[in-house]
Amino acid sequence: MIFNKYLIRLCVFIQLALSLSTSSANTGLQQMDVFLNELQSLQARFEQSVLDPQQRQAARSQGIFSMQRPDLFRWDYSEPDKQQIVADGRQIWLLDPELEQVSVQTQDTALKGTPAQFLIGGDPVAKHFEVIDIGDSQGFAWVELIPRDKESQFVRVLLAFSDNQLHRMEMTDAFGQITRFQFYDIKQNPVFERGFFVFTRPDAFDLYQQ
Repeated sequence: MIFNKYLIRLCVFIQLALSLSTSSANTGLQQMDVFLNELQSLQARFEQSVLDPQQRQAARSQGIFSMQRPDLFRWDYSEPDKQQIVADGRQIWLLDPELEQVSVQTQDTALKGTPAQFLIGGDPVAKHFEVIDIGDSQGFAWVELIPRDKESQFVRVLLAFSDNQLHRMEMTDAFGQITRFQFYDIKQNPVFERGFFVFTRPDAFDLYQQ
């Protein structure tokens, strides 16, 4: 009987130790580090929601997100309207087929204070953000990023990780508007065709430089 009690206690201790070890190995900061260290390219389906300062949903859209280091990404929106955003390493292009219009601005200016600075650029996260591990919630490990640049268009960024993959991203701007992304069907380090991140403006579309 005494031996059985000792064995039960030993098993409980081992389970607790393993649980604590697993938990400590899966913090948001550690998962973010693994994700970024292994990241060369990425493709995923996404759902995007925009909430006003009163937390009311103002817009919702979806499509496919693609990126490749260094400095390349592409958002192909399919619903509710088709749009495309392409970062070619120097500039960011926004194609709006409905308006027959293309907007362009420099990449450095457009991405200031956004997660794209370290996702596609490979810079250490701490170079551009104060990094805070805020624990587990909703089945994810969360990290909070506070931009160091006071002129950043965002004041707060939340990242949610599971199994060392980025599954959610939430950005709050200076006016309290929140933009949320959820990522699905994630493909780690896919190979893209040559020219995939090259933007070609349709001849008939107006061009606006920002």
